[in-house]
Amino acid sequence: MANETWTIRRCLDWTRDYLKDRGDERPRLSAEWLLSGVTGLSRTEIYVNFDKPMSSEELAAMHTAVVRRAKGEPLQYIIGETSFRTIDVMCEPGVLIPRPETELLVEEVLAYLDREVIGAAPAVERGRVELPWNAEVEAALQAEIAAAKEKDGAPVVERELRDDDFDTLEDGEGAIETADGAEGDAGISGTASVEEGEFSEGAPAQDGESGQTRCARVLEVGCGTGCISLSIASERSGRAQCVAIDIEPRAVDLSIRNRDALGISPADVDVRLGNLVSPLNRETEWGTFDVLVSNPPYIPSAVMESLPHEVADFEPALALDGGADGLDIFRRLVNAAPHMLRPGGLLACELYEGHLDAAADLCRSAGMHDVHIVEDFTGRPRIVLALVG
Repeated sequence: MANETWTIRRCLDWTRDYLKDRGDERPRLSAEWLLSGVTGLSRTEIYVNFDKPMSSEELAAMHTAVVRRAKGEPLQYIIGETSFRTIDVMCEPGVLIPRPETELLVEEVLAYLDREVIGAAPAVERGRVELPWNAEVEAALQAEIAAAKEKDGAPVVERELRDDDFDTLEDGEGAIETADGAEGDAGISGTASVEEGEFSEGAPAQDGESGQTRCARVLEVGCGTGCISLSIASERSGRAQCVAIDIEPRAVDLSIRNRDALGISPADVDVRLGNLVSPLNRETEWGTFDVLVSNPPYIPSAVMESLPHEVADFEPALALDGGADGLDIFRRLVNAAPHMLRPGGLLACELYEGHLDAAADLCRSAGMHDVHIVEDFTGRPRIVLALVG
């Protein structure tokens, strides 16, 4: 390769054919993005620089990138970044790749904050951004559906909540004690459809005696790249502060680096290492948040075996596997929410499409109200919203 003159066009064509022969479903698009990442050119600039020779350093980097892609590694890991709403975030192996569907979770949180806390003008509704890896996300969703259909004859049995579901979430200062009256059945009979009506509208929250609209406080559990908290802080700059927690040190490190790269203050996105809510101070932080938002591990364990190669073999299982019915972590978040949130605060979680009704029932059994299920961009149930107090 290095002994010949390789122009951008020649490299693009060769890479496209090579990836196509190895099963890449969108080989030209993959080739464009790999070239863009290696050369620093936009995809448009690639086409107006077809005759530009590539340097030996670029060819070496391209060779490494193509080999990784041919093995099925996600483009986001190879390129090292992805777009999420209005920001770009770095992506690295060991940390979950942000999905387009999670952008809707941020949309719902911002809508609640605008309406109930900070009084901002409603944001313009955003459509789904077409990115080259959207096809991979869709393939993962289709695999989940196929696996679920295979198990139609033997559906996952929803167990009753155990006592330890309402015991401490973590030993130490951040532990949550058993919630009085929270015990209930995960499989409550009756409809789990979306409640009629919308969240009741109220005046923006005010801070003490000053009468000033206060800054919103958001708690994110399982922050990964930090994309959720960083988007909220970026899009509501000066009006929302986030505490973002993750149990994975690599995720915490990446979130901090993404925060610094975006020029967001640590005061606006405070990233912490810990399990669930354990890094929070019981005396000064419990009960101070307006929103608890999470994209927790939610793939049912049985479905994990059917995930596409590029997901199963490259993304961290810790961030994907949600237990037998995908709701293991969600149950603990439901228990935590009344302790973390102000009265009227919002719990917002992205979950596995087949278990949103069960998740909604869990919220109701814990005494939450105004429970809603929101569909994603593909029309599948994806997000549960519920108010506490």
